[in-house]
Amino acid sequence: MQRRDYLKAIATSSATFALAGCIGGGDDGDDESSDEGGDEGSDDGGENGSSDGDDGEDAPYGLSDGVVTIGSDIPYKPFEYRTEDGDLTGFDVAMAEAVYVDEMGLDYEFQPTGFDGIIPSLNNGNFRVIMSAMTINDTRAEKVDFSDPYFTAYQTIVVIEGGSIESKEDLQGKAVGVQKGTTGEGAAEELKEEFGGDLEIQSYDQVTGAFDALINNQVSAVVNDNTVNGSFVDEQDGVAFLEGEGAAEEAEGDAPPYLTLTVENYGIAFRQEDGEFRQAVNEALNSVKESGRYDEIYNEYFAG
Repeated sequence: MQRRDYLKAIATSSATFALAGCIGGGDDGDDESSDEGGDEGSDDGGENGSSDGDDGEDAPYGLSDGVVTIGSDIPYKPFEYRTEDGDLTGFDVAMAEAVYVDEMGLDYEFQPTGFDGIIPSLNNGNFRVIMSAMTINDTRAEKVDFSDPYFTAYQTIVVIEGGSIESKEDLQGKAVGVQKGTTGEGAAEELKEEFGGDLEIQSYDQVTGAFDALINNQVSAVVNDNTVNGSFVDEQDGVAFLEGEGAAEEAEGDAPPYLTLTVENYGIAFRQEDGEFRQAVNEALNSVKESGRYDEIYNEYFAG
């Protein structure tokens, strides 16, 4: 399979699950012990806001300035990342435009926040919502409320193409790279348990650190979301998805042509007392899907 075909396969399989919103995920490619997403926490670029603007009783949804501040781990391509010119783009950014601006008549600002602390930061009032490729799971749902699912992803494994790792079992006794606080880290922990503890897990602040470690032969594989791994495979020579059957086949879905460790849904996260705003965002999100705008955004980032 050509490298570009991986992203086309992602578009075929993930879009089906995302629109149906019927597959539940265990952990995700972005959390476990805390709350992840996928990026840094030091980026600024003028989109940051220090608070969520909850002042003003007469303001819509308590937004005195009409701006929804969004916590997000950047970079986490293709969901949120910067172009060479420094502009913030990605699937989550385009969805924020469609939901908040087009449907709700609001504005938005992305606030770069490290994924491993993003949920506490939300609950401390540093921003209004989280949009950061965040998987919906029971652990996180104890601390935040989620929107309806808007994307389906899988935890996958990327290895050196033509190398010694040809199956999941070949990873026993080896080292794998993950991003801290993500469901990818959680999936690697489950794999370690399956191997009786015979797996070394190296965790990085950003997924780019795990990718660099793979290229430099510091780890034998990277465990992460399929779309982010797919972007890496598409752009980097000499790497490939580890193939095989897995969780997607077990879920009887339209499985992609590579090994899947989990099936997960992404959602927008809200503070638990923010139910009115969450309901309004759900209505806007459903309108984006029904209008066909969701398909347009999806194809822009995953089916090209």
